[in-house]
Amino acid sequence: MVFAFASIELVGTAAGECKDPETMVPKAINSVIWRIGLFYVGSVVLLVLLLPWNAYQAGQSPFVTFFSKLGVPYIGSVMNIVVLTAALSSLNSGLYSTGRILRSMSMGGSAPKFMSKMSRHHVPYAGILATLGVYVVGVFLNYLVPSQVFEIVLNVASLGIIASWGFIVVCQMRLRKAIKEGKAAKVSFRMPGAPFTSWLTLLFLFSVLVLMAFDYPNGTYTIGSIPLLAVLLVAGWFGVRKRVHEIHSTAPTLRK
Repeated sequence: MVFAFASIELVGTAAGECKDPETMVPKAINSVIWRIGLFYVGSVVLLVLLLPWNAYQAGQSPFVTFFSKLGVPYIGSVMNIVVLTAALSSLNSGLYSTGRILRSMSMGGSAPKFMSKMSRHHVPYAGILATLGVYVVGVFLNYLVPSQVFEIVLNVASLGIIASWGFIVVCQMRLRKAIKEGKAAKVSFRMPGAPFTSWLTLLFLFSVLVLMAFDYPNGTYTIGSIPLLAVLLVAGWFGVRKRVHEIHSTAPTLRK
């Protein structure tokens, strides 16, 4: 479920390349909400209305089940094309976002310096190549454990997605606090119901992690790896904190 909603956070990543982010970002975020309601929730409701709920089976696409009942030929092949197209779109968005995020981290001192390199067309090719290297690891996993690779990638990606959403909410809460203290400028596009909705979102994300822990074995192992990931992140921070502080000490201060 979490994986299905992945990449909606890329609206914020793409904001850096908008000509008028103050106008375009709110429109993009609001349109995402309506699209989820229309294409995801709407399609689920429609499928339930068209066929009894027990007509759908685990392991088979509900769309394949529905169109097969109508006698539509080659629907399985058509759905495979749709899934592959969606996967390619996801990979493309991953390359776009990760390359730019790694460049931003490099400029802030928390990633290797070569990650900030850009091509003459302003493409962060170093970060994109590093991302492609991770994609290659997925190919090798497909040869090593073909029956489990999908679940492994799904759980690891979901953990990263939840972490991204969680940090976004935490950053929003810290920004709200900074605005109250007069350390940051006020923003025109605010989170409705904050700070209550912020805490509610964090609680929901934590509950998803708890549910993942009961998805044995891959989900359990993924959640079990969180302490190790935390240790690696802390070790990484101690490795780059000196450079981060040096860069931030020379950066201009954000004024109201």
